[in-house]
Amino acid sequence: MDLTLKIWRQRDAADRGRIATYEVTGVSPDSSFFEMLDVLNQQLIEQDEDPVAFDHDCREGICGTCSLFINGRPHGPKPAITTCQLHMRSFNDGDTIYIEPWRAKAFPVIKDLIVDRNAFDKIIQAGGYVSVNTGGIPDANAIPVAKFNAERSMDAASCIGCGACVASCANASAMLFVAAKVAQFHYLPQGRVETSRRVQSMVKTMDEMGFGNCSNMYACEAECPKEISISTIALMNREYLKATIGSEKED
Repeated sequence: MDLTLKIWRQRDAADRGRIATYEVTGVSPDSSFFEMLDVLNQQLIEQDEDPVAFDHDCREGICGTCSLFINGRPHGPKPAITTCQLHMRSFNDGDTIYIEPWRAKAFPVIKDLIVDRNAFDKIIQAGGYVSVNTGGIPDANAIPVAKFNAERSMDAASCIGCGACVASCANASAMLFVAAKVAQFHYLPQGRVETSRRVQSMVKTMDEMGFGNCSNMYACEAECPKEISISTIALMNREYLKATIGSEKED
């Protein structure tokens, strides 16, 4: 396969950035998208040019670092996969492919295709954990959990924090990410105790980080590589309202 790549190049956060054009030839249809970028970078290095910086780690769809906007879609044209799981057979010989970083105020560009997602870490630090004293390691069956709750918790826990929900949202909202982290603990007895504190703290931090509001466009659900349901946002909104009303009554 011979391809034309239109790639966003930006030296650092202060640089204005630009689209650069590159040609790659002889790409195998069975290679992954990142392997294709590896080939391009090898060519650039041999030509004594600066290689394209992009984020990756596991390349198995687990770590969530492969944040690329490909032809106008987070992670590319295939649903329910990350960029590292995308193969070149999804494109045609002679195609022109546009590759850009996530676009969000809360995700400033570090270099080229790498963005700073430290805002997500701040949200997790605000409440994405269980702090109650659970004692020693209990037997797995010591605390019964209803099948429905267990499945909902596991579905929410599948969020890898890639940021595709933010990148796909016209408002750069992080509500699907935050809602998934809230729901993950809400459905389990250990996490349910702190739901009110958790949801208020995480939503407050989300707003402070500069993310936009949800306007029910469903783009986040459509582009989420783990297919997390927007119903988690409804759960978060309900728990946030309950927590807010509860704190007002206490005052």
